Amino acid sequence: MQKGPEGVAAEAAAEVATTRVLVIDDSNTIRRSAEIFLKQGGYTVVLAEDGFDALAKVNDHQPHLIFCDILMPRLDGYQTCAIIKRNPKFSAVPVIMLSSKDGLFDKARGRMVGSQDYLTKPFTKDQLLQAVEQHRGGS
Repeated sequence: MQKGPEGVAAEAAAEVATTRVLVIDDSNTIRRSAEIFLKQGGYTVVLAEDGFDALAKVNDHQPHLIFCDILMPRLDGYQTCAIIKRNPKFSAVPVIMLSSKDGLFDKARGRMVGSQDYLTKPFTKDQLLQAVEQHRGGS
């Protein structure tokens, strides 16, 4: 049975709505901005304020995509990403590092711990949604 354009569009919308995105950042402003942008894009959003908070939420919510700040107290983004990637259950979940620095070293170090991409803060709504679109299908 062929689906009409409405069926395909509804299926795509349902897929977006069931996509869970975890945003890990110690900045309340960044977390809230990301949450607003992602919800406007139709995604389900889970927020974590540091690496320890994130590890519990990854297990509880099983996100399809993770945005992770690099500079955080207690457990930084590199450590958080490495721990998530070491768990076979979550090793395929794309992690996108967030940083206010657009440095080559930071990007390389992010790749070494398993991140798929790097987004420089402050990001726009379009940049954030484009990153989700690019990586959510790749898991």
